[in-house]
Amino acid sequence: MEYNFQVENIRCGGCVNTITTKLTEISQVKEVHVNIDERTVIIKTNPDSDSNIRQTLGRKLAKLGYPEIGSVDSNSLMTKATSVVSCAIGKVSNKS
Repeated sequence: MEYNFQVENIRCGGCVNTITTKLTEISQVKEVHVNIDERTVIIKTNPDSDSNIRQTLGRKLAKLGYPEIGSVDSNSLMTKATSVVSCAIGKVSNKS
């Protein structure tokens, strides 16, 4: 299955690195593609993924500071701060 998310707060390669790294830690995720300019995250999962995988992926993105545009979590001050931290971690771990 393929799931498309349009999300808030994607700014740079650090964001991409964090999103990709954290989502691929989920066993059902096969591939993650992030487009900074379009603010999209495309996630491919195993065909046998559980029925709640889309919600799981959406919650994970929101927890990282990249909620879906228009969602309940969309761009509160805490969400923006979380995305800055996630971005910084992604930049640092990308250099390692």
